[in-house]
Amino acid sequence: MSIEASDHAAAVLEFEPAAVLFDMDGTMIESEAALLECWRQAAHDLALPLEDGLWLSMVGLHDSACHDLLRTRLDEEQVQALLHTMQALYDVRVDAGLPLKAGLVALLQRLAAHGMATAVVTSTRRPRALYKLERAGLLAHFALVVGGDEVSHPKPAPDIYRLAAQRLGVSAERCVVLEDSPAGVRSALAAGMTPIHIPDLVAPSDEVRALGHRIVANMDEAHALLAPWLRAEALAAQ
Repeated sequence: MSIEASDHAAAVLEFEPAAVLFDMDGTMIESEAALLECWRQAAHDLALPLEDGLWLSMVGLHDSACHDLLRTRLDEEQVQALLHTMQALYDVRVDAGLPLKAGLVALLQRLAAHGMATAVVTSTRRPRALYKLERAGLLAHFALVVGGDEVSHPKPAPDIYRLAAQRLGVSAERCVVLEDSPAGVRSALAAGMTPIHIPDLVAPSDEVRALGHRIVANMDEAHALLAPWLRAEALAAQ
């Protein structure tokens, strides 16, 4: 996917981060593309005429919001059949371990060598998130995982990012957030944090670009924005 950089993409971070918070699906794990394929297959198997645009509108949203969107197009029996079929297809991929975004492991290794606090902050239910991270080989990189079932108001509300900062014992103003979805970016901004937007399947709209945050094309570009605040010896340790 080709992403046009934001005017703010190359802007140097004007503060030393105390923590880097990672969204999971679509940011660290190549799960959104796999999920889209499962949605397509499930809709085909059930003869439901649903276009990709519907799935893409769900990226970054909590499960309940996604289900509400489906109910605008389908009756409850169809919704439940679709969810069941899709989940069975997706579980096979999760069990096998979903692939990681290019450049992610190098960034995680450098952050660890620097001693930077990190956390996973995801709309996915925490038990499910822990399993997906374990199967993808990422769980050992994080001491803290915050799931969508731990807050009353999911992304784009700020609750989940505020909770992560509280548990890490750091101020929101010193947290950098890596996110792939507009909902996640809005959540981070509302929490008073600095998001770096790495779009996955959904290119940022003009409305999203108007938020004025940093938008980069890939994980390596996000790494470059963080690099000035990370010790050189941490890079040499990789």
